[in-house]
Amino acid sequence: MHFTDLLNPQFLISTLGLIGVIVIVYLETGAFFGFFFPGDSLLVTAGFFASQGHLSIVALLVFTFIAAVLGDSTGYAFGKKVGPSIFSRSDSLFFNKKYIIRAQEFYDKYGVKTIVLARFVPIVRTFAPIVAGIGNMNYKTFVTYNVIGGLVWTSLMLIIGYVFGSIIPNPDRYIIPLVLVIIVISAAPGIFKIVQEYLRSLNKVE
Repeated sequence: MHFTDLLNPQFLISTLGLIGVIVIVYLETGAFFGFFFPGDSLLVTAGFFASQGHLSIVALLVFTFIAAVLGDSTGYAFGKKVGPSIFSRSDSLFFNKKYIIRAQEFYDKYGVKTIVLARFVPIVRTFAPIVAGIGNMNYKTFVTYNVIGGLVWTSLMLIIGYVFGSIIPNPDRYIIPLVLVIIVISAAPGIFKIVQEYLRSLNKVE
């Protein structure tokens, strides 16, 4: 198995099955090194596999939701433990301060809603609960938004894949394009921010 296989949702699901999907959802949302896992496309592909009878959609809906909630809770606990000192931590293969800073900017802009909105933004999804912990967000408030965000994110992604696989004839030929579309949509906010910052820098030069 190559490292790139970890980014291939079809490989992950066909190799690791339901348990693999659950573990990856947990790691992507609960471990700062899990940001590289393909959360959105993994869930969509899992929903597609369920529509073809390879996985149970009920089990996916229940256990990925639980994994997403537990993952964010773990990230919150980690952020609360390490505190602001994480901003002075040296960059490494699995950690980059710019991801924490990006999540902090997202949090500054959207407040507590970040815990829900960040579910749909790769990388920010991983670090938002850590930032919430660092900022000592009220835990009851965090749990409320965590549950809402986890439910909406996992259910929506799974249902998209499930419905797609159920209504499209010969869906196998379209799964790769669908996954690519989901990846592009997920990356759109980050791309938009990069373009926005680039245009802003050009205006400063002028």
